[in-house]
Amino acid sequence: MTDSEIARRHLAAIGVARELGALALDYYSNREKLAVSMKGAQDFLTAADGAVEQRFRERIAEAFPGDGVMGEEAGGENAENLWIIDPIDGTSNFARDNPHWCVSIGFLRKGIPEIGVIFMPVMEELYEAVRGGGARRNGKAIRTSGEKDMGRATIEVGWSARLPYASYIDLLHKVFSSGAQPKRSASGALGMCYAADGRTDAYLELHINSWDVAAGVVIAREAGAVINDFFAGDGLTKGNPILVATPDLAETLADAMALSRSSLLKPA
Repeated sequence: MTDSEIARRHLAAIGVARELGALALDYYSNREKLAVSMKGAQDFLTAADGAVEQRFRERIAEAFPGDGVMGEEAGGENAENLWIIDPIDGTSNFARDNPHWCVSIGFLRKGIPEIGVIFMPVMEELYEAVRGGGARRNGKAIRTSGEKDMGRATIEVGWSARLPYASYIDLLHKVFSSGAQPKRSASGALGMCYAADGRTDAYLELHINSWDVAAGVVIAREAGAVINDFFAGDGLTKGNPILVATPDLAETLADAMALSRSSLLKPA
């Protein structure tokens, strides 16, 4: 795939993200349309999730008919050119009238994350990156905080219902014991962006799905973060742990998560 073909997809992803954000925001602002239901304990679903993902599939089919799509709601299969969509990341926030949610769009070429676009409609913040081209928020370059001291660090620790509660509590204990301040905001995609943008110093989650991170791994690495090799093994279809951190904190946090230091990828 040529640079121009990647660039075309990048621009398309930005445009579609804004369109999808407007669609989601219409649901968010008209709460009688939400039709909130539960897929499981603390696993919210709204009418907006399906509508946003379906619109995305239509737009990709029109613009790039040979590309594959994988989404949180309708699934999908691997493809040489693969789009991965989380129509609303932070659905529990979305359903409760909390503005901390986003649309997340990633693009992989032969399994390599190439493009990431994450749009937070309520705050009108758009994060985007192309592999090798840096990362931006609303057009301005972003970088990690560069924090080196755990005693000064703020670390977001995501929670997964797919693992025992004890695993999450143990990781929180390790973060507290290191001297860092943990937090949780219930959007993995935005958690990665905030670590990339220096709003926090790291994002950790012991298990997360590919649609939550496909965009964020590009943005974070291009912003100077260390990440783990999320798409190793069955990461695409079954998920993996995710670590996003400033370079000087990454190894300590990998140890806390029982991740091999060899799985860490240096910043772009």
